[in-house]
Amino acid sequence: MRDKPDHYSLQAQREGYPARSVYKLKEIDEKFNIVKRGCNILDIGASPGSWSLYLCRKLKGKGSITAVDLKELGRGIDCPNLKFFKDDAFSESFQKTAVETGPYDAVISDAAPSTTGNRTVDTGRSYNLAEDVLNFALKNLKPRGSLVIKIFQGGDEHQLLDIIKKEFKTGRILKPKACRKESFEVFLIGTGRLGG
Repeated sequence: MRDKPDHYSLQAQREGYPARSVYKLKEIDEKFNIVKRGCNILDIGASPGSWSLYLCRKLKGKGSITAVDLKELGRGIDCPNLKFFKDDAFSESFQKTAVETGPYDAVISDAAPSTTGNRTVDTGRSYNLAEDVLNFALKNLKPRGSLVIKIFQGGDEHQLLDIIKKEFKTGRILKPKACRKESFEVFLIGTGRLGG
């Protein structure tokens, strides 16, 4: 049980982010140059909105962000170049939206499945979700685009990494410093979408 907020939670509060997860994206972005001024980005599993808010602040009105989640974004996340859709990212209705708002320079996802506490079940659900994000990204990314997907470590993440390495100039796995020690989440990162 977590008794008190850690360094990242306190920093998120000070900087006005709804969750500490923002520092995972910040580290990924600093290492792999995912967010560039003027780019068009899709944030899948955006609630409570820390990643979307980071994008808003970094883009400073230059570029556009489409965010989607089954839950609402937190209060106070409001920027003119952010469009939020309360929807299932993989629904037929959102697929149409993605065509209208895409193609994207980056697809990022901090989405996680509902967890049961059974690691085998949870990693399986996470793999399926990550695979859906990957397939979606392959259809909707621009050439040279980037991809960031959260996945729970369970052995199968290397299968998705192999696909990313074939479809992107580079494919990596990273566990950002802001991930809790006990967490078994990592991020699959693809840069330089091939083709087109």
